[in-house]
Amino acid sequence: MHGVEVADTSCVLCGHAVESTDHLFAQCPFTMECWRVLNVQAATDQEPGMHNWLFAHMEALSGSLNSSSYLKSQSRFPLQEQFLHRKNSKDNLDRFIPNRSAMDLDYAHYMLTQGRKGGKENPTATVNSPSREAYRKQLAEALNLNRTRILAFKNKPPTPVELIPQDHLSSSLHYQAKPAKPRRYIPQTSERTLDAPDLVDDFYLNLLDWGSKNVLAIALENTVYLWDASNGSTSELVTVGDEDGPVTSVNWAPDGLHLAIGLNNSNVQLWDSASCKQLRALRGCHRSRVGSMAWNNHILTTGGMDGKIINNDVRIRSHIVETYRGHQQEVCGLKWSASGQQLASGGNDNIIHIWDRSVASSNSATQWFHRLEEHTSAVKALAWCPFQGNLLASGGGGGDRSIKFWNTHTGACLNSIDTGSQVCALLWNKNERELLSSHGFTQNQLVLWKYPSMLKMAELTGHTSRVLYMAQSPDGCTVATAAGDETLRFWNVFGVPEVAKKAAPKANPEPFSRFNRIR
Repeated sequence: MHGVEVADTSCVLCGHAVESTDHLFAQCPFTMECWRVLNVQAATDQEPGMHNWLFAHMEALSGSLNSSSYLKSQSRFPLQEQFLHRKNSKDNLDRFIPNRSAMDLDYAHYMLTQGRKGGKENPTATVNSPSREAYRKQLAEALNLNRTRILAFKNKPPTPVELIPQDHLSSSLHYQAKPAKPRRYIPQTSERTLDAPDLVDDFYLNLLDWGSKNVLAIALENTVYLWDASNGSTSELVTVGDEDGPVTSVNWAPDGLHLAIGLNNSNVQLWDSASCKQLRALRGCHRSRVGSMAWNNHILTTGGMDGKIINNDVRIRSHIVETYRGHQQEVCGLKWSASGQQLASGGNDNIIHIWDRSVASSNSATQWFHRLEEHTSAVKALAWCPFQGNLLASGGGGGDRSIKFWNTHTGACLNSIDTGSQVCALLWNKNERELLSSHGFTQNQLVLWKYPSMLKMAELTGHTSRVLYMAQSPDGCTVATAAGDETLRFWNVFGVPEVAKKAAPKANPEPFSRFNRIR
């Protein structure tokens, strides 16, 4: 073949033997990989054109192989866009003579035998030779690169180690969220119903009261009955004659043993409930019936149809110690504040008066501290807030139908809510910021309000006539109501004693309560 001598007709890398020089590259299974490293000895001096012939032969051979593989690939993907590879004329250079000293034979052998095993499974993986992999591991250990990553985007961070256990953390940390309080269940029906025959249906009277000894007093026309809530027993305390009756008001003393009874003939009687004996009678206070009463320690305050309010010291013979004049019509509501310094009175003249003992005088009629004229109907329902000493709630009659809240220090009206019906009585919850109101026509219902938002929490029905009177148990959980339908009902509207708070929030003491005057 033009005087070419082939000294070795086997592949240098793979050792595959070939039969002749004409088929040197075609018969080697690694033709395209190994042709550059074949040991071909040619008599270039005798035949200078040998080089050109050899590479032309290889180029033709490789072209034929590439064209066949290209046609096969085209037959598999007929809809693919065709791109023909065109060689640049500048690429047709002389043969490439490799430098074996710069070659990595270990890497080349690894690539030919093991490197392509990843294939489709991991086409983007970086392939390293065993020597390089060993070098990488040794370098990582030297540089401390084998530690766990601090930040990870795919895996969750490791659980932190609690240096201080939760059991030892102070409970006074304000940033800890409080557990949600379970919503209290409010029964929609009364727990117990008792008959109350001959109950006087009069908006201006106060015929029901619950004492601190857990005994309920109710006046049914001329007779006063006592119902012991601890055992459910009922007893008759007193029956007055027709010339003195009917009974127009009842009110327990703070000790829960002595009961004040107001009569239609303007007299007031004091009774010992334990011995069922009358202790004394207070006469000369009013000229007509006594429809409202309120205790303040040993002072019994009475309000009459004559519009007068009298403070009676029951310890002394001359019991009248103070007289308040301000109402032009019957006084139907009386309530002392928790501190005993302020008295709220409501009348049929649509007026509320706030009386302050620090400016009271026994020598003349006392001037009121505040005169509140926003109501447009009789004001009987009055209730002092148990957690804010200067907050008073009041309810208007059928022509007003509103509940109003007052700051008794300034006389300002803080809020007013239209209830849609006559407000007969008001009671604060001693354990929560809630207010209960009883109503008349048309639904004769009880409504539980959330303070200060005044959202309705519950609406209780059962009475068939206006709910005129309400009283609260000593533990503050049960409410008794009496209505014109001659029934006495008991409601667990404020919760049950087992889940009630240990102590109700105390009312804020009024400033300078120990001083009579501020100079």
